[in-house]
Amino acid sequence: MQKPTVRAFFDEDTATWSYVVWSATDPQKRCAIIDSVLNFDLPSCTSSTRSADIIIAFIKEKQLVVEWILETHIHADHLTAARYLQERLGGKIAISKHILAIIATWVPVFQTQEDTKLDGSQFDHLFANDEQFTVADMPATILHTPGHTPADTTYVIGNAVFVGDAIFLPDVGSGRCDFPGGSAEHSYDSSRRLFALPDEYRLYVSHDYPPEHTRGPQCMTTIGEQKQHNIRLHLGISKEEFIRQRQHDDTGKAVPQLLLPSIQVNLRNGQFGKEVEGTQFVKLPVNKF
Repeated sequence: MQKPTVRAFFDEDTATWSYVVWSATDPQKRCAIIDSVLNFDLPSCTSSTRSADIIIAFIKEKQLVVEWILETHIHADHLTAARYLQERLGGKIAISKHILAIIATWVPVFQTQEDTKLDGSQFDHLFANDEQFTVADMPATILHTPGHTPADTTYVIGNAVFVGDAIFLPDVGSGRCDFPGGSAEHSYDSSRRLFALPDEYRLYVSHDYPPEHTRGPQCMTTIGEQKQHNIRLHLGISKEEFIRQRQHDDTGKAVPQLLLPSIQVNLRNGQFGKEVEGTQFVKLPVNKF
């Protein structure tokens, strides 16, 4: 199995890992960007492209050609820079077809029908379950890994596995399951689907929240390490135990700070929406959360 080259970028404000993935054997130097970040300050309602520009500079330095801009899911804790990156580097923006269920859930909440396409056509490609594709000269596969949200997707590119929030590093555990359509039962089942991959496959997470005073942010583990040591999902944990603990820990959990702007912008693949006299807006539904 091919071993892709992976460069990770950490956004400290949102504890988000973004990735550039490419093949050392591809003469065209094609690459994919996974889970990018558009910086956003909520109190002032201002955005910046600081994190995305670091990725752009890296890609230009390496003379890579962007083939894909991939999203593992609709993030609730940071805004995507997908559209900004596409405007400057090209590439196709893609996400799972299950985005359609997320659109159906959230657009009525925000009343954004006028500037959020309901058929998912704001994305260049909607992946089907288990769809196979390529990144450069490497085989890639889609795994539907719901639980954190109904639309979470894992990208298996060569022997690298990009899981989004489906699972975290072994000493952190797993993503919350209390968002609309989330399911602790599905989260457990998704972990077992991931654990069916070869033990030596590298697993890359979208976030890291290190236990205090133990280590700095890290992005990679292996399937084998997860099976043995994940504090919530190791092979010794039953589904019933996981569901009970996950539901207990998610009860009363705070809403992510950037949830309201993130969902609206990410459903449009990084666009703020319709302008009114030169100004764009995000909506803040009152008493909804």
